[in-house]
Amino acid sequence: MHFIPEKLDNYVVNHTQEEPELLQKLTRETYQKILQPRMLSGPYQGRILSMLSKLIRPKSILEIGTYTGYSALCLAEGMQKDGELHTIDINEELEDFQRKYFDLSPYGNQIFQHVGDASEIIPGIDTKFDLVFIDADKPNYPLYFDLIINKMNPGGVILSDNVLWSGKVIEKVAEDDISTKALLEYNKLLVEDSRVETVLLPIRDGIAISRVI
Repeated sequence: MHFIPEKLDNYVVNHTQEEPELLQKLTRETYQKILQPRMLSGPYQGRILSMLSKLIRPKSILEIGTYTGYSALCLAEGMQKDGELHTIDINEELEDFQRKYFDLSPYGNQIFQHVGDASEIIPGIDTKFDLVFIDADKPNYPLYFDLIINKMNPGGVILSDNVLWSGKVIEKVAEDDISTKALLEYNKLLVEDSRVETVLLPIRDGIAISRVI
């Protein structure tokens, strides 16, 4: 989803750092072998995730929604040398694909995969997080926030993807559209919850940056 004219978007992309070669290979193989390749973060958003992680310098990262591992590798670029990244995905069929690319990166032994329901896995991870990236099933965004907010270090950052949902958040919502309803609730939560301060950016499909106070 682009919220600026295509020519201007192309200019923005062309004046942003290129993705590493490993991520280019991951993207190609994802499109060749995996269903719904559009779920990839993509090179521009990936560079944003990388830059934010490098600015934050997290020691502990949680990602909710791994897919093929692209965004995890972007986030890992800013991780401290003794840091760790926990990433959760419900699709066990992608685990080997993810691990292949994690192990090809410099961060393989710092990335821990969890397969299953994130709402059950998160409480069992005995870590306080500096950076969290939420990019999973939209109806559970409010639940994920509730599960992670007390596991954040002061000053920690929560990144939430797809919060503009192709612009559906400002359109009339169909009765059966549970994803849009959940995102409307979630965006309201982020701006009203006194435990975080939030900026919503119209980058790709919308990224909310929430800093824990």
